[in-house]
Amino acid sequence: MRNSRQNTKLAAVATAALALGLTACGTASDPAAAGAGDKAAESGPLVVAASPTPHADILNFVKENLAEQAGLELEIREFTDYVLPNTATQSGQVDANYFQHKPYLDDFNEKNGTTVVPVVDVHLEPLGLYSKKARSVEDIKPGQTVAVPNDTTNEGRALRLLAEHGLITLKPGVGTSARLSDITDKKGLEFKELEAATVPRALNDVDAAVINGNYAIEADLRPSEDALVLEEAEDNPYANFLAVKKGNEKDARVAKLAKLLNSPEVKRHIEDTYTGSVVPAFGAPAK
Repeated sequence: MRNSRQNTKLAAVATAALALGLTACGTASDPAAAGAGDKAAESGPLVVAASPTPHADILNFVKENLAEQAGLELEIREFTDYVLPNTATQSGQVDANYFQHKPYLDDFNEKNGTTVVPVVDVHLEPLGLYSKKARSVEDIKPGQTVAVPNDTTNEGRALRLLAEHGLITLKPGVGTSARLSDITDKKGLEFKELEAATVPRALNDVDAAVINGNYAIEADLRPSEDALVLEEAEDNPYANFLAVKKGNEKDARVAKLAKLLNSPEVKRHIEDTYTGSVVPAFGAPAK
């Protein structure tokens, strides 16, 4: 009698397990169920990866002042590097990101096989040359060391800035993809290649450094006042934008956020908060 009861219980457990397994498999493979899940996801919070400053700051302004009225629930996750926001967007760990410009994204997609695409331009952070020792570009002399970002697009951008101000000479036509090997005349300067986020921390150890605008602000530098030279904002291809994995551009939540990021309220916030260190650059991303 005892064995019979045990067998009955085991059969019931097996039947329940089989039913659960069939239910799980059916959910995963049923297109209708998958569609319902997508719709459910679109009704939840939009999770956006962002660099802390100014990207997350701008998103927090939107979250605190504009999102609720627009019917948008926004969740912001801060990242301090230039790789994880794109890989997290590609894998679906986050829905979107806001931290980069088009030349960087194009290079990243090509090297990593990712399919992240821009949605809408928001702002420009002028790249700048900084120094704790020099008061002007003319004070930077042969034998001194300049730190530059080591990722392909930002290094090219940094070298172009140095060339425009006579500190180096580049090969003709090298453009934004310039590397140290493309310098035809270093004019006696030495270069230290560092990850972009770490360049501000090296400022005391080198004679000058080319620093991305967001990292300069995080390091309590004021680009509009402290930089020896800054990039010009007009016709600059390095606007930072909201981006998503290809195929998610029409997500209703993404469309709401894109509209809010290009709103008059955000324009005023950027201008009032950053006073020229970050400038609005609204509109469609460069093709």
